[in-house]
Amino acid sequence: MGVKDTFAVARDLGYDAVEVMITGNPLSRDPDELLDYVQEYQLPIAAIHAPTLLLTQHVWGDAWNKIRLAAKMVHRVGADVMVAHPPFVWQRKYAKTFPEGVRRISDEEGVKIAVENMYPWRVAGREVLMYAPHWSPLGQDYEWVTWDFSHAAASGTNSLDAVRQLGDRLGHVHLTDGSGQSVMDEHARPGLGTQPVAETLHHLVETDWKGVVAVEVSTRKAKDTGQIDEWLAESLDFARRHLR
Repeated sequence: MGVKDTFAVARDLGYDAVEVMITGNPLSRDPDELLDYVQEYQLPIAAIHAPTLLLTQHVWGDAWNKIRLAAKMVHRVGADVMVAHPPFVWQRKYAKTFPEGVRRISDEEGVKIAVENMYPWRVAGREVLMYAPHWSPLGQDYEWVTWDFSHAAASGTNSLDAVRQLGDRLGHVHLTDGSGQSVMDEHARPGLGTQPVAETLHHLVETDWKGVVAVEVSTRKAKDTGQIDEWLAESLDFARRHLR
């Protein structure tokens, strides 16, 4: 789904805002174009996801350049938070100073940068180290963290326990789910996996957590656009029921 389609579907289904991931798509990294969509669809951008995925390594060049430009994008479009993945192990120099560098740019740009929990990669049944300092943000010196339920399922982490441990450091949430049986992230619809998603959302309400909860579910297996809308509406309904 393209950027414009995302705004249109989010508006039609009654979402409050959108999260934009910076990719190779020029529209995703053009703040003026994005603000035009904000006006056209009367739907704000709540979060910006930096191009720190394996498939977006070509976007914006240097690793620190990605973080800084994405932080500036947050300001330009009026978002609340920026999401970043931890470095890959081959980005040794970047990884060595990553926690301190993220905190520095966050302070300099006045932007909440929340580092996302990932998961161990497995090949032939063996765990392969892909992220540094670690795939888990627990125990790392990050000021803010993005918690993704699908990544938690792939890593075998209990989300409720982790969110309790993070406390005030929880800066953003990717609402999704996973079976825990896959070596990769599944991004299933919330409530269709093994993660304590509803219980974790209830905990956020009980602790008066303030932040953005972004639905991040896969619709690749949907048979048509009608089913895509159905799945996204179902996920939105889940969020609203459990965040009251």
